[in-house]
Amino acid sequence: MTEPGSSSSLTHPVTGLAFPSPVPPGTGWPGDRASADTPVAASAVDVRRLAGRDGDLAELDAAVSLCRACPRLVDWREKVARQKRLSFVEEPYWGRPIPGWGSTHPRVLVVGLAPAAHGGNRTGRIFTGDRSGDWLFGALKRAGLAQLPGSEHAGDGQRLLGTRIVAAVRCAPPDNRPSPSERDTCAGWLDAELRLVLPTVRVVVCLGLFAWDATLRALARTGFVVPRPRPTFGHGARVDLAPPRPPPTSGHVPRADLAPRAGETVRPYGLPADPLVVLGCYHPSQQNTFTGRLTARMLDQVVGEAARLGLPGATR
Repeated sequence: MTEPGSSSSLTHPVTGLAFPSPVPPGTGWPGDRASADTPVAASAVDVRRLAGRDGDLAELDAAVSLCRACPRLVDWREKVARQKRLSFVEEPYWGRPIPGWGSTHPRVLVVGLAPAAHGGNRTGRIFTGDRSGDWLFGALKRAGLAQLPGSEHAGDGQRLLGTRIVAAVRCAPPDNRPSPSERDTCAGWLDAELRLVLPTVRVVVCLGLFAWDATLRALARTGFVVPRPRPTFGHGARVDLAPPRPPPTSGHVPRADLAPRAGETVRPYGLPADPLVVLGCYHPSQQNTFTGRLTARMLDQVVGEAARLGLPGATR
């Protein structure tokens, strides 16, 4: 494998360690689960093959973080990592795909569009280090779903409570617009992550139309009964999805790491027996927050509902 990197290294703002941009796997970046032995997806076929393996979240995160299946996205994320924004010119940039993060047994799942070029693509954590993240983590904190009201960088002490955040597309795209083929290639990673976390998830919050469509498509592939025509996106939109039907014959026993919490009902083969609630929310992009299309109160209403449904008693 050819590892991307630059000839010079800069100091990580949290750890004080030096890294090139983009960051090679296994060099100590906070939360990096990949190593020199982690397989690399170089095509859509590779994504489907690696995403279909019977692994855990750590193995999935590692594989996601080294994906090189979409040449345009690889070129863009690494170009941004090397050229940098002036305000972050003294920092190393992650410059790789962004895996999901948070609880390994979440009750609430938040799905966004893709990492920001100078946010997640820099920090290595989705919704971290940019203004969209400031809005999101503030709402999560107020709802009792995050330990801190913000997140500046991977390794900064932020912790999600009963919650996990993922992106529909794992690389920062030019103009925040993945192509349909890039969306479809990356769908394999989303499908794999859903398979691993859905046994405990009760609520999915979709930030924006792109995440709404990608999530409903993925849930349908997983086996949930999604209405046709597909439900219309809107802020505060809600869809209750019937749980997947069990396979005609199945002797599959879920792995121990997918064990539900005490008192939860889970089907024998690992998918939830209860309906899943999908909530729509305007994306906390500057385009929406600066214009007033999305206010803090509106965001709190959706995130608060997710907390009430997913983790009763979590809100303060």
